Amino acid sequence: MKGAVSVVVAMTGAGLVAALIVATVLHTTSAAPPSVVATSPFAGQQIVDLTYNFNPQTPYWPGEKYKPFELTTIATLEQDGVLSKAISLPEHLGTHLDAPNHFEPNQPSVDAVRPADLVGPGIVIDLHLKAETDADAVLTLADVRAWEARHGTVPKEAIIFLHTGWGRFWSNNARYMNRDAAGKLHFPAYSADAARYLIVERAAKGLGIDTLSIDPGISKDFAVHHIVNGAGRYGIENVAHLDKLPPQGFMVVVSPMKIENGTGGPTRIFAFVPQVTP
Repeated sequence: MKGAVSVVVAMTGAGLVAALIVATVLHTTSAAPPSVVATSPFAGQQIVDLTYNFNPQTPYWPGEKYKPFELTTIATLEQDGVLSKAISLPEHLGTHLDAPNHFEPNQPSVDAVRPADLVGPGIVIDLHLKAETDADAVLTLADVRAWEARHGTVPKEAIIFLHTGWGRFWSNNARYMNRDAAGKLHFPAYSADAARYLIVERAAKGLGIDTLSIDPGISKDFAVHHIVNGAGRYGIENVAHLDKLPPQGFMVVVSPMKIENGTGGPTRIFAFVPQVTP
């Protein structure tokens, strides 16, 4: 009996081994490895560039200490085998970011702005109808609350854009700055109350605008800058193509030049807008 049992066990063991071998062969020959599908994280998204080109005509803050953009060729393909150029520009020219240290001491420079604060949900508040008839128009707290009544509460830690329609004057420096006979600038922007509400109550990461400044042109105290920078937040000025964005429902990436100890810098901005399928 012991022999019989031993034979059965041996045969059973051999059968199990054989079964495992067959199963392994079948698995390796018939089961294909899982395919890797490369899906773009931007699939179904329209990418809107909110940045103007930099060139010698690019508007910048007036003043003797500020200089226009310059692009100088320092090497050519014909003479050096390589084409290379040098640029010269103030930090606050064209589409750019105002770092928190721009108007307030002991605040982060542009290189110290956290990457997480440069990415977030975007919203657009439209002021262009008011600005069409009043160059000194400002976004009021009532305007912000009216936006919230239509679209819902401004999300926390959003990147806010104010669309004034001023971008239509971008190619005309004189009209864009809109100086009066005394040389005073006139263009729309945020009011101090609206800026304070968005920064304090809604914890906005930054305030952007399609004019030369987040403060109105006639401002003497730059109250909006002080509110924004004093809270450790940033401003974005001369933002392009805000008319191509919906009021909400999109993401924003803000990419300023990383200038050590800088108070700002030229900035590339992208909005990722979900495409609507008909």
